[in-house]
Amino acid sequence: MFSGDANPFKPSNRCGTMTESNLTLTIVIPLLNEEESLEPLHEKIRQVIDQHEYQVTIFFVDDGSTDNSYEVIQRLADKDPSVSALRFRRNFGKSAALEAAFREVASDVVITMDADLQDDPEEIPNLLAKLDEGFDLVSGWKRKRHDPITKTVPSKLFNWVTVRASGLDIHDFNCGLKAYRHDVVEELRVARGMHRYLPALAHWRGFRVGEIPVRHHPRIHGTTKFGAARLVNGFLDLLTVLLMTRYGGRPMHLFGWVGTFISMAGFAICGYIGFLRLVHGWIMNRYPLLFLGVLLILLGTQILATGLLADVIVSGRGHQSDFAIVDRLRVGSSSEPDAGTSTL
Repeated sequence: MFSGDANPFKPSNRCGTMTESNLTLTIVIPLLNEEESLEPLHEKIRQVIDQHEYQVTIFFVDDGSTDNSYEVIQRLADKDPSVSALRFRRNFGKSAALEAAFREVASDVVITMDADLQDDPEEIPNLLAKLDEGFDLVSGWKRKRHDPITKTVPSKLFNWVTVRASGLDIHDFNCGLKAYRHDVVEELRVARGMHRYLPALAHWRGFRVGEIPVRHHPRIHGTTKFGAARLVNGFLDLLTVLLMTRYGGRPMHLFGWVGTFISMAGFAICGYIGFLRLVHGWIMNRYPLLFLGVLLILLGTQILATGLLADVIVSGRGHQSDFAIVDRLRVGSSSEPDAGTSTL
């Protein structure tokens, strides 16, 4: 819901200026086996909170830790009433942790960060200042990254592909340090593996997405929870994001282009074979090429049929609208926006 004094031509700002003392924050920290990092992280966060007098909830989400992480969180909660937590029965992944937290929070702004001490809590005021420029989501950019080359090189490739596929030009999609207005976390749903693409999903929903460089520290305790398989999984999830956003309501536009291209290649090959047969009287031993042409025609036709079937399914079930109304001016009424407008 948006108040009547909101500007319908600017991004929503339900909490006013980001530097106001009455601003409410929730700092969401998903974690897995980070018992050695939690107390120093909490101390750093408290220093920032006390310095700027934010109204903060520190929200830990224990993603099925097998060490003493949850016991450490309980000790922190005993001495700090701003600490709260969720605990999963087993490891469900970072996306599930963020989704669970987003469904719980009700603050003006949500900050997410990792629990391994590589994200710096002192960047929180900078994230809020960037939100105050009119952005709805601000992502951190680890410009100088303290990670092994086995993580940095795949990450650069992943970000390069994601920029071109999503149309959102930022440097670091998967940085754990982000700031969201409440309207963003209220609208987004973090399906499995989609935490990497939250900026792209927000961008496709019409939210303004920004980015700032942030400090990144070397890991001191524990080990990374992400292996080489995340690169392959990340690109497979990217295909899902494209289907959910760009082609969610019109799957035939994707399958149609692919199927048509493949079919046309098959027809071109078969046309060439037919030309040989007419001119020379035989196909000059081009049998493998003939089989390839027939195969491409059949494959392209199947892809086109799949796109048609997907369109029928989407139309029958009713596709979620890919637009959101911020405010409404009614014809014949005053120029003040309607205070009762809801997001679709």
